[in-house]
Order: sequence, then C-alpha cells, then structure tokens
Amino acid sequence: MLFLLAGGWTDSLEQCYRCYEHKQYRNGLKFCKQILSNPKFSEHGETLAMKGLTLNCLGKKEEAYELVRRGLRNDLKSHVCWHVYGLLQRSDKKYDEAIKCYRNALKWDKDNLQILRDLSLLQIQMRDLEGYRETRYQLLQLRPAQRASWIGYAVAYHLLEDFEMAAKIVEEFRKTQQTSPDKVDYEYSELLLYQNQVLREAGLHKEALDHLNNYEKQICDKLAVEESRGELLLKLEKPQEASEVYRRLQERNPENWAYYQGLEKALKPGSLEARQKIYEASCIKFPKGLVPRRLPLNFLTGEKFRQSLDSYLRINFSKGCPPVFTTLKSLYNDKEKVTVIEELVVGYETCLKSCRMFSENDDGKEEPPTTLLWVQYFLAQHFDFVGQPRLALEFINAAIDSTPTLIELFLIKAKIYKHAGNIKEAARWMDEAQALDTADRFINSKCAKYMLKAGLIKEAEEMCSKFTREGTSAVDNLNEMQCMWFQTECALAYKAMNKYGEALKKCHEIERHFVEITDDQFDFHTYCMRKMTLRSYVDLLKLEDVLRQHPFYYKAARTAIQIYLTLHDKPLTDDNKESQADTENLTDKELKKLRNKQRRAQKKAQLEEEKKNAEKEKQLKNQKKKKEDDDEEIGGPREELIPDKLAKPENPLDEAVKFLIPLKNLVRKKVETHLLAFEIYFRKEKYLLMLQSIKRAVNIEPSNPWLHQCLVRFFKGVSESTDLAEAVRTVLTHEISRLFGESSPQSFNKNYLSQHSNSIPHRLAAAKMMVYLEPSSDKMACEIATALDESLAGRSIQICTEVLEALRDGQLGEGQQKAAEAYRAACHKIYPYSLAFMPPGYQDNSTIISSNGDLSAGEHDDIVNEM
Repeated sequence: MLFLLAGGWTDSLEQCYRCYEHKQYRNGLKFCKQILSNPKFSEHGETLAMKGLTLNCLGKKEEAYELVRRGLRNDLKSHVCWHVYGLLQRSDKKYDEAIKCYRNALKWDKDNLQILRDLSLLQIQMRDLEGYRETRYQLLQLRPAQRASWIGYAVAYHLLEDFEMAAKIVEEFRKTQQTSPDKVDYEYSELLLYQNQVLREAGLHKEALDHLNNYEKQICDKLAVEESRGELLLKLEKPQEASEVYRRLQERNPENWAYYQGLEKALKPGSLEARQKIYEASCIKFPKGLVPRRLPLNFLTGEKFRQSLDSYLRINFSKGCPPVFTTLKSLYNDKEKVTVIEELVVGYETCLKSCRMFSENDDGKEEPPTTLLWVQYFLAQHFDFVGQPRLALEFINAAIDSTPTLIELFLIKAKIYKHAGNIKEAARWMDEAQALDTADRFINSKCAKYMLKAGLIKEAEEMCSKFTREGTSAVDNLNEMQCMWFQTECALAYKAMNKYGEALKKCHEIERHFVEITDDQFDFHTYCMRKMTLRSYVDLLKLEDVLRQHPFYYKAARTAIQIYLTLHDKPLTDDNKESQADTENLTDKELKKLRNKQRRAQKKAQLEEEKKNAEKEKQLKNQKKKKEDDDEEIGGPREELIPDKLAKPENPLDEAVKFLIPLKNLVRKKVETHLLAFEIYFRKEKYLLMLQSIKRAVNIEPSNPWLHQCLVRFFKGVSESTDLAEAVRTVLTHEISRLFGESSPQSFNKNYLSQHSNSIPHRLAAAKMMVYLEPSSDKMACEIATALDESLAGRSIQICTEVLEALRDGQLGEGQQKAAEAYRAACHKIYPYSLAFMPPGYQDNSTIISSNGDLSAGEHDDIVNEM
C-alpha cells in the first residue's frame, strides 16, 4: 500500500499501536487523527480500526464498532483490521465471534504470533480443546525456544486427557532446562510437580514414584512430595513404606485427619481392637492431640465408645474448647451414641454443680468454674440439635447467668431461637452478641444474616456498613466485593415480603458475579504459563467448568425461578388500582387513618430518597473525578438493574429458563433441579420436556412428595390435552404406561398415599392432589394432611408451616379457615416458640415482649394464653 511506503505516516501508526499497548489511549487518538486528517489517508482501514479500538477502551462502544467496521470494509485483506475486530468482539465477551475474526486474520498472515496467542487464549477460554491443541502446536513450531510454547502444548494434551503424551512433552522440555541439582529454583520445582501430577493421572504410579525419588531434592514443596509419595505407595501396595511416610506426616501435623486414614489403609487392621491400637499409639506419641482421640469414636461401640468419649469430652471441657459439639455432630446419626453422649454430659453437669468434679468417683481433683460453663454450652447445642428447645434454653440461660460477657453463649441462644422458629427473637439475641464486641466482623456478619432472615433489611445494611468502605453505601460496596451470602439472604428476604423486583435484582447481581468470575480466568491463561503455577492453573480450569454448581448460584437461580413462576401465574398489576380496590370497603374513620399513615410513609420515603440522592451525587462526583484522573478507564457502564422493570418481564418463563440451563447441566443430581424444570415446562405446555424432567427426577428420588404432585399433574394434563401431535401422544402414552401402569391419576394417588401413609410430607402431597383431581374430597384431604401423631415421620416446623399455608391458600379445599385455626393451635402446642403458629395478635406484641428481656417457658405460655 502507498500508505506503508510513507515513512512518516508509518511512524504515526506505530506510535498509535504503542500507545494502545501502554494504555495511553488519548495520545493514541492524537496519532490516529494526524493520519486521518490527511485527505489521502482519511479512509485508511488499519488506522480507522485502531481508532475504533482505542475509543472502545474509553467506553465509546457504538462509535468504536462503526469505525472498525468501516476500516474493515476499506481493507478486507488486512490481518490488522480483522485482529482489531476480534479484539473488539472479545471485549464484549463475544468469544465465538472473536475466534472467527482471528481465523480470518490468520488467512492473510498465518504465522502471526500475536494473533495465534490471542486465538489460543480464546480457545482455552471457550474450552475448544482440539483447536487449542492445534494452535499451540503452531506456536511451538514458530517459537520452539520459548518455554510457554512447550508448556501450552503439554497442557492442551493434559486437558484432552492424553496424559502419556502430555508427560512426554513435559519431559522433553525438562531436558532442555539446565539446572544444578543443588540449586533451589521455584519454577523448575513447579514444573516437576506438574509432571508428577500428569504421571499420576495417567495411572503410571511406579514411574511417578521413581520421578519423585529422583527429583526430590529439586522440589521446594516437601509436603506435596510426602503426601504424593504416601498415595503412590498405597496404590503400589507397599504398606510398610506407606506407613512410614504417614507417620512422618503425622509428626508434621498431628491434627490432620487424612494422615490417620492413610496410616489405617497402610496397616490394614483386621479387627476393631487392632484399629483402636493404632490411635492409642498415636495418643501416646501426641499426648495433646485431639484427632487421635476423636477418630476412634466413629467406629467404637458399647462400653469402649463410652470410655473413649468420656476421655475426649473431659479433656475438651477442662480446656474450654467451644467447637467440641461441632466435632461430634457426625455421631448424631447413631441414636445409641446420642444417648450415651447425653447421659455422660448431663451427668457431668450434675456432678460439677454439686462437687465441681466430672464424677463423684474422681480422685478429688476439682475442676475450674469454666468447666461447668462449657458443659452447659455443649448441652444447649445438644438439646437444640435433638429438637428440645425448652431444655436448650434452660442450659444456655444458666450459662449466660454465670458468664454474661461471653459472646459464644449469645450466639447459641440466637441459634436455638432460629431453629425453634422464632427468627425475630434470634435476631435480637444475635444483636446482643454483636453489641459485646463491635469490632468482630464475624459476629457483625452473623447478626446481619439473622436480621435479613427476620426481614429487617435496613437494619442489616446498617450493621454491614460498620465494616464496608466509607463514602459508599453498604449494599453497593458488598456487591462490588461479590459478597454473595448477603445478596442471597437479601433475595430471600425480599421474596418473603413479595418485593419481587428487589429480589430479582439480587439474583441477577449474583449471576453477574459468576459471569465475572468466569471472565476473570482470562488473565490467568498467560500468567500461569509465565509463572509456572501449572497445578493450580489446571485446578482452576476444572473449577471453572463446574463453577455454577456452587451453592450460592444454586440458591440464587432457584429463588429467581420461583419468583418468575409466581410472576407468570400472578403478574404484578398497577399499585394504584390495587390501593383503590382496598379502600372501597373501608369506613370513613379507617380511610382517614389509612391516608394519614400513607402520608407519613410518603414523607419518610421522600426523606430517605433525598438522603440516597445526596449519597449518589457524592459517589458520582468521586467516580467522575477518578475517570478524569485515570486515562486508562476501560469499558462502558453496565445495564442498570431496575427492580420495577425486572418485576414486570415480558416473558417470565423465558427468563426462568436462563437460570435453569446451568442447573440442568451442572446440578443434575439434585431432584429439585428437574422439578423446577417441570414447573417451567408445565406452564409452557412442553410435554416432551416435562416427560424428560420427571424421568430424570424419578431416577434420583422416586418417592419425592413434590415429584408426586408433578407426576399427577402431568398424568392429568396429558389425558385431557386435545391438541397434541400424534407422534408426541404415542410417545407420551407409552411412557405414561411405563411410569404409572394402566391406572388413572386417582388410583395412582391413592396407591402413593397407602405406601407412604406414615410420612407427613407425603400425606400432604397426596392430599393436595386429591383435591386437585376431585375438589369434593376436601374434607378427607384435610384430615389426611393435618395429622400430627408422633408416630408419623417427617414432622417439623417447615412441613407443618406448609400444611398451614395449604389450608389457608385453598390447596386443600376452599373454606378451611376453621381447620386452619385448629391446626395452628395444635402445632403451637408442639412448637410453642415458632412465630408461624402463634395466635392472632401475637406478632403485634412481639416487640414489647422482646424489649422486656428473655422469657422463661412458663412466662411465654402465660402471655400467649392471655391473647
């Protein structure tokens, strides 16, 4: 091109490239302007493309795309224009389109290193592993002397699970590294450990062990060497050598459970006595160790269990070890062991009160007063866990009376009230705990979480503001820090208050966090190759592949799907129309009170809005100043999440599907995933997708109560549908006969009830479907669902609350108000602390009761009876 022959203009273009690389975007624009201002070169493609790329970095996205496309049209054979267009697409996270652009660029410059590198980054980001391997091979051919070329090619084979080839490539590269055996080189050490990992994953255990022995001196991470050696010796069936390795590891860390389990596998004890002797020897060797005393409790029974437990508990209570209950919680699956634990600890409490010893038969050594405190602390947790909140409160109150400044006691008291169903009282006691140490971020966060569960969102935000950055609101700062536990609890709190827009905003914020985490891995593709942190890099890639399995995402997605289903069933209407309908049935006096209340609320909201606006203005000023000072600002603003807009989607079910797809791909082992899918497809009337969902759910948990309701609704829907295609109906008829037999929905429901008549959740599901199929059977359904016999399984606050809601919502028949009140009263006797079963009017007095201090069980019942 004529332009490239003009040296001055070429220098300007090179300056533009250099400014872009150094993020000096405004200077780069000046150089582009110099070139384009010349009439001869006003449409020069590469300069237009570079100007567009620079403007994109300054947030001017639309103008950038226009310039880059114009430049590309002017010079379709320029690899620079295609490369720039790919970079633009990459900045918008359109990775597939960017890959196409890079491939077009390579048509005109097939050996361009920078384009090949950029292409390889996108291929690994998108997990196009075959393409990634080919690109890395090209880079290896072009730059065989570069370390990253070899490592990238080896990683490609590793990710494709061709471990032997990956190991060979790493070995060939290792031979080129000239290092002294006595020299400590961290990067070479990481290369050796990565090579050993590949050998182990390839199943070459002998070669991996030999590799460790040969290069042990040159590996810095001695702990990784020992742990890998122990695993390899076990797989190679060399128990004697393996036992020596695990004994050495125990000396390094006698509190690591894995080392004791490894030692067990090496020694292969043939009896319980031999197994116990392993731990007895460890107790002698590590007299202060708690793990060798704790692990035998998993397999010991009878008197031996009692003796070992007695020794373990005495040591912990004397030392004052708060998490002792947590360490024993896994034993609570065995009822016999629970009985022994209760007998022992209750006996301790009695004797410590009377003679300050664990047992009257002790040698006369008295325990300090704190021992009784920790015993009561343990008992409070124990009785809370086994569902006896009254006893739990007695023990924790006794502990608080003796030591009213210990934060842990207030934490447990709050937890007891939460499990007993009184989250408001729980939040109050957690606030008491927080007041004892306002500098403790853990207590602060715990208190905020309890407040959110109690629906006190503003109070929770104020609590969090104590530890968030000054000058910004706590909510914005927590969102910036990706504090997902807070956003999850906020979403659930807003959902409970029917503020669906606010709840969806939190769910979408969490979704954005996961998108950001996925995008953030882009920076590590080059960094890890350069720093040789290859083991961590491969682990990162594997983690990113299943990232949305994380409980935070699952909770957010489930909440969002449930809200979208609700919005589909009952779309939000105009608030003004609702308020007019509410005021039609009010008297003049009641209407006047309502108007006054609305005016006060409006005034309060106006003041809060003004305060928020002032804060926003301050934040905007700070941001504007930061942008003016920083010429390296990259990217434009994100689309704002507006609650009102989110709460009124055009198609709620399509929005729900967006959250569902990652769950179907990654959380397919949870039955709830497929049941949520069924609920969406049921409303969409997609019968084949409904069938797919229920078949997957049946394979996981065939007797699930929610699944039963889905099956009955599906059965009825297919039998009543008239517009199904013949092929679809044939498939559905065949599958229904396989799933249900030749029975009707009514007989299927009846059989389900007879099979699970001893379980309250299953009875509730069958009762709901009874009314769904035959509304006239509401009386029988009500009797089935409201049974509260102690012999019935599954009785809990949650399931009883679901029964009560079903009675009130009409799912068990219309006009069940009397039955609902009778059921509420019966549940209140069983769960006296639960807010869900309190008499009408109790909620209005809960603040007064809380402000008077804690109530004993007797006072609590007296107040409730008076109402």
